[in-house]
Amino acid sequence: MNDSSERASGQCHCGKIRYSMPVTVEHHALCHCTDCRRHAGAPMVGWGLVSQDVLEVEGTPRIYESSADGRRHFCGDCGTGLFYTNDVIFPGMIDVQTATLDDPDLIPARVQIQTAERIGWMEKLGDMPSFERYPAG
Repeated sequence: MNDSSERASGQCHCGKIRYSMPVTVEHHALCHCTDCRRHAGAPMVGWGLVSQDVLEVEGTPRIYESSADGRRHFCGDCGTGLFYTNDVIFPGMIDVQTATLDDPDLIPARVQIQTAERIGWMEKLGDMPSFERYPAG
């Protein structure tokens, strides 16, 4: 079990925004919703939910009003999505995009959500050929 004081660090692609968060999170979910996929340009997005007062951020993310209550925080220089807030769904909390962690394995994903919107081929990932690096030729 993780020590409740243990922290993980992360950053945007260009490094202008860095953050630190506890490794103990309320949840770590892989979200398949269309909104998350479109914003990230990825087939799913990992989210670790923590209290806003325990997230330490160096730099100033830009904020995009992605829905009536949802706010997506991202680096204004490189565009990396970093955080999500929604004061209606989880007041005082912030979701952190866990793929931006320096060591994403520190906070294992526990559940998949919004699977009704999951891309069909995502269910067959285990059946696809895989390569440790980009395949030659």
